[in-house]
Amino acid sequence: MKKLIFLLIAFISLPGFAKAQNPQWENYFDYNTINALADDGNDLWAGTDGGLVKFDKTTCIPVFYNTYNSDLPSNDVVSLAVDDNGIVWIVTSNGLAEFDGIGWTIYNSSNSGLPVGPVNLIAIDNSGIKWIGTYEGGLAAFDGTDWTIYDTSNSGLPDNNVLSIAIDATGVKWIGTYEGGLTLFDGVNWNIYNNTNSQLPNNYVNNLAIEENGTAWIGTSNLLTAFDGTNWTTYNCNNSGLPCAQITSIAIDGNGVKWIGTYDFFDECGLIKFDGTNWTNYGMYPAGSILIEESGIMWLGIPFDTYLGRGLVKFEPGNYPHEYYTLGLTDNQVTSIAIDGNEEKWIGTYYGGLVKYDGNYWTRMLDEYYGFNHIYNIEIDENGVEWVATNDGLAEYDGTNWTIYMPNNSGLPHRIVMSLAIDANGTKWMGTGGLNFVKFDGTNWTIYHPSNSGSPGSNIQSIAVDANGTIWLGSANHGLTSFDGINWTTYNSSNSGLPVNGIYDIAIDENGTMWIATSGGGLAEFNGTNWSIYNTANSDIPDNNVRTIAIEENGTKWIGTGDYPNYYGLTSFDGNTWTTYKHSNSGLPNDYVDEIFIDENGTKWIGTFYGLAAYNEGGIPVRVKEYFNKENLVNVYPNPTSDNCTLEFELDHPAWVSIQIFNSIGKQVDELVSRLLPSGQHQVIWNTAKFPEGLYFCRVQTGNEMVTKKLIKVK
Repeated sequence: MKKLIFLLIAFISLPGFAKAQNPQWENYFDYNTINALADDGNDLWAGTDGGLVKFDKTTCIPVFYNTYNSDLPSNDVVSLAVDDNGIVWIVTSNGLAEFDGIGWTIYNSSNSGLPVGPVNLIAIDNSGIKWIGTYEGGLAAFDGTDWTIYDTSNSGLPDNNVLSIAIDATGVKWIGTYEGGLTLFDGVNWNIYNNTNSQLPNNYVNNLAIEENGTAWIGTSNLLTAFDGTNWTTYNCNNSGLPCAQITSIAIDGNGVKWIGTYDFFDECGLIKFDGTNWTNYGMYPAGSILIEESGIMWLGIPFDTYLGRGLVKFEPGNYPHEYYTLGLTDNQVTSIAIDGNEEKWIGTYYGGLVKYDGNYWTRMLDEYYGFNHIYNIEIDENGVEWVATNDGLAEYDGTNWTIYMPNNSGLPHRIVMSLAIDANGTKWMGTGGLNFVKFDGTNWTIYHPSNSGSPGSNIQSIAVDANGTIWLGSANHGLTSFDGINWTTYNSSNSGLPVNGIYDIAIDENGTMWIATSGGGLAEFNGTNWSIYNTANSDIPDNNVRTIAIEENGTKWIGTGDYPNYYGLTSFDGNTWTTYKHSNSGLPNDYVDEIFIDENGTKWIGTFYGLAAYNEGGIPVRVKEYFNKENLVNVYPNPTSDNCTLEFELDHPAWVSIQIFNSIGKQVDELVSRLLPSGQHQVIWNTAKFPEGLYFCRVQTGNEMVTKKLIKVK
């Protein structure tokens, strides 16, 4: 059998999912704002603003679940718990989900006894009863069959907005509320503590933890209070080692040491250790959630921006440096994309800096340079060196070391580098702030300014280099300019066929024809002599604001269109037909498309205002890593087929295998296998007789890996 090479992905739809992601699309999001952590023994689970993450503590490879690839009811996951059977209970802003690793069960106010949709948190007692704190719906108890609701109208609960729950060794529930203080419920009686009838300093109780001796530790805004059942002790920044900051989490280790997460943008806050006598401030880790294993290893969810960024930290007291894990994108607004020779994706974001994705791991780059949060452009030279245009200089990465060029250490005239291109000689061309166009040959800097050249000056938003070495500049307000090293030529709406002077992007096809994305003038084509304009009046282009353009090897143009507040997604143009992909009719996560990069497999990598998308009409290529035998092929024959089709593959290990068939628009039309298979050779037959002619996709999935194959049914 012939050997195939596939590309690895991390976003998956596991066997048993009711919702299967269109195999032509994959979406990548920011999962670094961590709201909750839970542990099932083998894996760590993180609830984030981007969805649910399963993190393998051995390999450190994350698996992501979101509303696109699973039945998760909302990507806003605010609380987690794992029961004795290993089932994960997931609290979202749109209800409660139960996930057994294969199937999902969703509970909301319309299909269960849950009183409202928005849910704040969950805790599970020793009997397996789930206690669910809701937003304005009170407290819900669920035993797997029956629901019991406690609210201000039928119980002693003082406030229907429940923010925190802890269960002590005797089974008493400690309930923190938004403005009703602290309540103890033993199953019969309710005891209420507030700032009127006790020494509780604040009625806003957002964090609770209970020691083995029964002492409760209570977080109320920026105060920490201990209550042993009789005495109250409150700690603040004036009488203790606490910083003047918000209490974001509390956990107690096996030795009774308290670990407190704190956060304040302007204060030296972070992780605080209190052993009953001494306070230690570990700074830099403002943990929104803390999970402590029996071994003493701590996992911290960092939902706040620091110079290390948001994400997951493995914290072992006494061991430094601590291990920091980036979970997906560092910001959902993707501004630039490049792919290196190892097929690693380099992704620039608007607020989150630069991140690299190798198919398994996400790595935040430029960590030590906190100012580099806005990435304008990424280019990779012929030596594999990455060049990054940022809001705070030009960065060069040789695979080991970063070199930062700034006005104070180089000939760079301005710290803002908003556009970048590299010519065949390795010379870098940049548009910077301060009306500058810059040439850097590795040694010398040459500055072109409107006062000393024909450079258009400010707001050079795009630079392209043609086969002759001519540099083409697209300006936000001065049209199109060419520079051959000696002569400057400017094309604008007054002296050429260019419809407007605002240019977002430039691409050059294999014939040397310029394709110009304009601001309000549509898409312009210029072959050096003649102009052709495509706009909403004479074509099916969806909008005249064309933000970005990329050209495929077959000549198809891919563009992103629209401007605030109306965006129109991704559009392809093959010279005759315009096809538009929007969030409403495809797997595109957001209609604001700001960047497009096309890789050697023809996969379109699309940077949007909400996430990164990958799209391939033939199915996203996938590299098999673990379960499939790499020396053999996952083969489908005959293909095309008019009758039966045989799928043949080999497993190195026993594995749960799912084989699904999708039609050309991504709808699942058949499932061939969903069961545990032994190692060895396997053949599966797909009877195509009942299916119409056309294009289909067969997806074979094992564990965290999957392969998608294109199939054609003929008469």
